[in-house]
Amino acid sequence: MFTHDDLRAFLACTGAYAVVRIVEAKGSTPRERGTIMLVSPTEILGSVGGGRLEFVAIARARELLAQGGAPVTLAIPLGPEISQCCGGHVTLQIASATPDTTATLLAEAAHADATAPSVYIFGAGHIGIALSSILAITPVRVALIDTRDDVFAGVPARVDIHQSALPEQIVREAAPGAAFVIVTHDHSLDFLIAAEALRRTDATYVGMIGSRTKRQTFKTWFLKEAGGDIPTYERLVSPIGRGVVQDKRPAVIAALVAAEVLTALDGAGRT
Repeated sequence: MFTHDDLRAFLACTGAYAVVRIVEAKGSTPRERGTIMLVSPTEILGSVGGGRLEFVAIARARELLAQGGAPVTLAIPLGPEISQCCGGHVTLQIASATPDTTATLLAEAAHADATAPSVYIFGAGHIGIALSSILAITPVRVALIDTRDDVFAGVPARVDIHQSALPEQIVREAAPGAAFVIVTHDHSLDFLIAAEALRRTDATYVGMIGSRTKRQTFKTWFLKEAGGDIPTYERLVSPIGRGVVQDKRPAVIAALVAAEVLTALDGAGRT
């Protein structure tokens, strides 16, 4: 599903449009049953899987818009016939939109926005801004928080910005099941935020940037001074963005962390 803002932008620049919906998906397919794509004579919103499948769907939708008529059903094998090798089978329904269609889509998009999982990024440095930019194009709600007020240049409009002297309060007030990524400019601040996030037993992900040495230092502080315990501490992901890639450039780290966060949210059934 697309965001409410994206849907409104699409509707603002088009009149008539068609809805392409996957009503059946068997075997290996690029998108699942229920996926929709909106097609106008000049614009497209969403995707039913790309490739030749989508090319055929767009062409047929525009043909329907130009000629009118009843909804169309297309049964498309994803094989050599359309130069795809997925091996599955997709059935599409294509119908011209009505005012009721638009009202339903707007309501569904608003609901999807309201119930999307939340990711809170603490620290608007190189990694924080890069991570917010990556996550802004995924189906999550993104908030970027920093104690400083002059560090938010270049942050995508879709990201919620918070300048706060008490970032730990934002953790306490965060949405249920949220993910917390801690990449601030201050290790002491990292520790305070991480401790508060770990106290959120409903948190899907708590990650803090740093080395194994920093993690060990945090462990000592958390257990001796912050009232923490081992089971709670062990929920911490640190270092973050762990994997086979050793590149430490901010954009690369941000990409790896984004994958880590989305994997955690998916595993918790939050995406």
